[in-house]
Amino acid sequence: MGAKDLSRALRPVQVLVRFGFRLAIMTGLAMFANVGFGKGLVVLLWMSALICAVVAVVRREPPFTAQLNHWDEMAGYAALCALTTGIVQRL
Repeated sequence: MGAKDLSRALRPVQVLVRFGFRLAIMTGLAMFANVGFGKGLVVLLWMSALICAVVAVVRREPPFTAQLNHWDEMAGYAALCALTTGIVQRL
């Protein structure tokens, strides 16, 4: 693994902290959504999943690697989006 690869690879703790920080920001923003907290959170999670996928493609990060990257964040946001959508539809 070259120096360029090492600089692009983030430690798993950094990725998890970034994920949690972004999730906290989205939760805060969803509280002020005019359509309601649940629907606002669904939209923000969907947009975050899309943005993570675009960033992963632009940075040419390979999916399914041993290290966490934007693809893993995208999967997390998509899973939370699906879960939140199911909860919102039942309410």
